[in-house]
Amino acid sequence: MDRDTLLVKVEKAEYLKDYQVRLTFSDGLSGVVDLKQEIWGEVFEPLKDVEYFKTFTKDRWTIGWDCGADFAPEFLHKLTLQQNPKLIIQ
Repeated sequence: MDRDTLLVKVEKAEYLKDYQVRLTFSDGLSGVVDLKQEIWGEVFEPLKDVEYFKTFTKDRWTIGWDCGADFAPEFLHKLTLQQNPKLIIQ
């Protein structure tokens, strides 16, 4: 991971459907990420209910839920690139 990736943060987050969220990052990258496969483990258990999943909020750096679950912004950035290989950082 390069230095710029370590400093990336989520600027915008929009729920789309199921476990899909459109994310825009501070480096200009924007794309849809599907988090369904990332929802495992005790802290993420409540997110398996899609109605609860929809309730995420965006803080200064990333998205999170009232239960304490969140995803590191650099993880979301990497996942967005992996799931959308044709995206270009603007």
